[in-house]
Amino acid sequence: MSKPVIVFVGAVYPGQFGHLCDYLRETGQAQSFFLTTPGHMERNRERGNHILGFQPDGPIISDDRYYYSAKVERSARIGRGCSTPSLRCANTPASTRLWRIRSGGAAFPVRRDRRGNHQLHRIPELSGAWLGSGLSPDLAQRITDRNTEMLNFHQALNSDLVICPSQHAKNMFPAALRSRIEVQLEGFDFAAMAEPEPPASDKGSKGGKRGKGSKPVIGFAARDLSSAKGFETYVRLVDTLVERGVDAQFVAFGGAEEVTYGYEQQAVKRQHGGKVTTFRDHLMLAYPRAAKVIEFPGKLPYDEFASRIAGVDIFLYPLKFGVANWGLVEILGRGGCVLAPDRGYAAELIQDDINGRFCPMTTKPGLPRFSP
Repeated sequence: MSKPVIVFVGAVYPGQFGHLCDYLRETGQAQSFFLTTPGHMERNRERGNHILGFQPDGPIISDDRYYYSAKVERSARIGRGCSTPSLRCANTPASTRLWRIRSGGAAFPVRRDRRGNHQLHRIPELSGAWLGSGLSPDLAQRITDRNTEMLNFHQALNSDLVICPSQHAKNMFPAALRSRIEVQLEGFDFAAMAEPEPPASDKGSKGGKRGKGSKPVIGFAARDLSSAKGFETYVRLVDTLVERGVDAQFVAFGGAEEVTYGYEQQAVKRQHGGKVTTFRDHLMLAYPRAAKVIEFPGKLPYDEFASRIAGVDIFLYPLKFGVANWGLVEILGRGGCVLAPDRGYAAELIQDDINGRFCPMTTKPGLPRFSP
């Protein structure tokens, strides 16, 4: 029996499913390929020739995009660029073909074109989807969100199966589409990770095994310091703790220069006219007490990040709306202590008083995440 051919599509490699693609090939379970942009293919050539490049049909990020449909346009350009390498994979003899799409429905303009690539149309399709949550601050942003929702709903309607990372995310889809969606969190191989060496106790706020009388370390960790990851709520909590006289060290891991989800950059630009460039700096102006005590290491090499989080006593995961944070999964997997809300994505991963503690959320859902 021939091996199935499994094709992963993602603008970034290795990304969320790059390691799974490699694992399937290395263990002989499938003939797997990963389609990604040329830059990521070149940077990862040593990982194997199963990493294929596709050229998007024009720039996926540019200044002349139409604001209301920019994300849909990005998906169309990626989808059109996937067609040629996808056909090459589809022509490989196989008993089963599965096309897993990561980039928000990006390849649907290709697969659903019945008048063109019939071989692509016959490939069973498993796609990943997730929706933003909360209410965007202004009308223009809400119109943009609706366009993205329509793309994701179309994706759920036309895929053979859709996966999303949490039951919370699944329930954000219309009830009529949920039977086509399964919950599957990305896998993490913690056994393959070396135990980090905690920093020495004399390194102050860098945590680690502290001596008697040292201050507790209260941390926040995410890929970016954004509203979607709950960063502004963390800053407000720090401000309140300082006001109440809590003597602790505070550290926030993550990049401040750009955000993956949300509209913080646009809102900051509108309010400050370019004099403030990041959401973090905006919050530091709004909460000067917090600004004096929070350490910002920025984006760290992975080994250093692993070492630093080992020295944090408690992580605040104060997410009201927002999106799944893979950093939370890693913190829990490493035995970190997390304080999180009793709702949404976090409540599916934490067992109260076992691997974290819940705080009741009393804020009414649907309020804006960030409205300067």
